[in-house]
Amino acid sequence: MFLDNFAERPLIIAEAGVNHNGSVELAHRLVDAAAAAGAGAVKFQTFKAEECAGRFAGTASYQKSCTADDQFSLLQGLELPFAAFAELQAHAEQLGLVFLSTPDGTASLDLLCRLTVAAIKTGSGEVSNLPFLREIGGRHKPVILSTGMSSLGEVQKAVAALIEGGASEVMLLHCTSEYPAPPADCNLRCIPLLKQAFALSVGFSDHTEGHEAAVAATTLGAEIIEKHLTLDRTMPGPDHAASLDPEQFKNMVAAIRKTSIMLGDGRKAAAASEQANLLLVRRSLVAAIDLKAGDILTADKIAVKRPAGGIHPELLAQASNRRITRALCADEPITWNHLGEVVSSEP
Repeated sequence: MFLDNFAERPLIIAEAGVNHNGSVELAHRLVDAAAAAGAGAVKFQTFKAEECAGRFAGTASYQKSCTADDQFSLLQGLELPFAAFAELQAHAEQLGLVFLSTPDGTASLDLLCRLTVAAIKTGSGEVSNLPFLREIGGRHKPVILSTGMSSLGEVQKAVAALIEGGASEVMLLHCTSEYPAPPADCNLRCIPLLKQAFALSVGFSDHTEGHEAAVAATTLGAEIIEKHLTLDRTMPGPDHAASLDPEQFKNMVAAIRKTSIMLGDGRKAAAASEQANLLLVRRSLVAAIDLKAGDILTADKIAVKRPAGGIHPELLAQASNRRITRALCADEPITWNHLGEVVSSEP
């Protein structure tokens, strides 16, 4: 399985996306930043504008700050030459990162398959593009499917299309497709819902500001966290404002890793760090007063106090009415070695 290749969960994907603004040099700097921040993978978007946008497609609200008047023109300015992706992949792998990218059509899908990428990542806009999902599935690779803007029924159709096509594995990312996404629209409880509904690995593609949502998603069982990375949040471009800069991304990785450790294995038992304290703060049966050898240990001669080295308090009845085998000082823990035979309480 794809995620088995990663020692740490969740897998953290640095979404470089189009934050290179069409510059190959900036793209390579994003690879460096992803590695330095501790990501496990870096992801780009591989496309030609004519593959994914017609000339009548207007810009979305988060794209309005860009100078382009339509999506086609916007995407043209954000293209990288196809030859650059082999260089970016080699760079990423040299730094220990898994290289991923999102294809937006057959030509870009063909390129990524020639590069033998470990998985195909699809954007939320493809959930309803069932013919393309079947084509992606036909490449028999693991697929990570973002599910922004989707209903459960639409996700079901998309998963079915990928599986029918022949995808070797399908993973889902819950997502809110707004940049930045309002916290009230995150609906992170969809993460366990998707996991229950499809019995697949589920993660979170985080478009909120900050990293709180990514940490919260980790606590809900997200196995993948995808987050946009930029070199400068003030740069022109559609995604920079909803991204983290390198230092912020590094802080997010640290917070997620710390949270993952805190989640533990879910078994309720005394932790290793608690063991020494357990003996000191729990209670046991102790002598309430000074006692002589041969005294009968009645309830009025027993107290329940710290430490926990004596007989457990729940065994008070079994310890009572026994003859003491040696003298005990007040507050001294009572052990079974201090007690002899039971003395009948009957006259």
